[in-house]
This record gives sequence, C-alpha cells and structure tokens, in this order.
Amino acid sequence: METLFIGKNLLFLHEVESTNTYAIDLLRSVNVIEGTIIYANHQTKGKGQRGASWRSEIGQNITASYILKPHFLNQKDTFYLSKISALAVYDALTDILLDSHYDIKIKWPNDILINRHKIAGILIENTFSASSLQYAVIGIGININQVNFEDINYLVTSLKLLTKMNFEKEYVLKLVSLKLEKWYLKLKNQQLEFIDNHYKKALYGMDEKQMFKNRDSIEFEGEIIGVNQNGKLRMKLNDLKIREFDIKEITFLIP
Repeated sequence: METLFIGKNLLFLHEVESTNTYAIDLLRSVNVIEGTIIYANHQTKGKGQRGASWRSEIGQNITASYILKPHFLNQKDTFYLSKISALAVYDALTDILLDSHYDIKIKWPNDILINRHKIAGILIENTFSASSLQYAVIGIGININQVNFEDINYLVTSLKLLTKMNFEKEYVLKLVSLKLEKWYLKLKNQQLEFIDNHYKKALYGMDEKQMFKNRDSIEFEGEIIGVNQNGKLRMKLNDLKIREFDIKEITFLIP
C-alpha cells in the first residue's frame, strides 16, 4: 500500500468469527505492529454497534479491522478515533462516487449513509492500561458488491446497488487505509478543531430537525447541534433546551 505504516502488515483470513475479536486476541499474545490490518473474506459473527451483528455475504464486502496504538491520546479524547474513522470512510466513498446526486453523510456516531441508506458501519474497541490508551481496534464494514439485503430490517445499500458496477474490494480497502492514515496523523498532530469541523460538516441531520425515539419508544423532535467531547449527541429540543444523548439512549427515525 502507498501508506507510511497502515496496511504494511496485512493478515488475510478466508473465514473468521469477527475480525475485531481476532485482532484483540492477537494483541494479547503477540506484539503486533501498529497499522496491521486483519482482513476477512467472511465473518461468521461480525459485530456492530449496540451489540448488533454485522451480516455480510461471503466475498462481497469489506470486513476489516485496523490495529492502532494511540498512546498519545488522552482517555477523554477517545471519541476522536470514531471521528477520524468515519471521516476516512466518508472521504473514500466521496472519492469513488463523484456524482453530486449521491448524498454521503456520517450518521452519529460513525455509520455512513448514502441517500439515507446505510453503506458502512464502524465498531471501535479500545483497551486501556492505567489511564492511557494501550491500543484501539477499528472494525470497518463496507457494502461493496452485495445486492441482496432482504434479511436486514433497515435501509441499506452498496456500491453496486448505487452504480450497477462491480468494484475491486482491495482497491476500496487501500483507499480507506490511505484516508485513515491521513486523519490519524492529523489526530496525532493535535489538529482537533480541524477534525471537529470536518466531522460536523459531514454529520447527518446537522442543524436540521429530525425525529428520534427514546428508550421508552417515545418519539420526539430535535435539532442536532454537534457532539460533545465524550461522543454524546448534542441536540436542541422543541422547548429550546439543550440535551445530550448517549448511543443507547436514542434511535434515529430516518424517513
């Protein structure tokens, strides 16, 4: 890969329960170099946000985990890993889909939507030693050539569904890796405001009224105004009060 360190060590697996789980187990037994990618043809128990599974047809999509060692990052700033991972996938898809009729957005915290349909998901699992971040495993799943999603109960798409074309998965993986390295180096150089501005600019529903559902299945309207340092979604409600929500507290009701 045309990168400095990300992807220089790539482990390809034909089948694995979860690339994230494999990466975490590997880190417990081996001194894995930073930037290592675990890349699988098929996950049998892929993991998503909120304890959900990530289902993917064999050989059709990208299921990969990146191993990073951001010792420089304070524990309070770990959500920046979500921001840069989402921005990396966002940038890669923006480069691939140049046509302006593709509305590409980051849905908080780090799903990627195209025309309000989910095309990618990210799951980050961090391990801490005392107060410092020991390593981060960034799992990225992107729908590439899959066209059948009948067993999934939310709006979903793929590059092939959008363009009617087949894509080389390895090309997309290399592009995502290049983008992730770019954003990771910006994070390492403490360009936090730059990252924040780009994340907010790409955020789905930013400065717009959206419908949500809380844990009691009560629907309500709110306007997203940003994300706080801990990764909670900041929202202005109809009574003009500012509230902050964790990922487990609300669900988007995307029309």
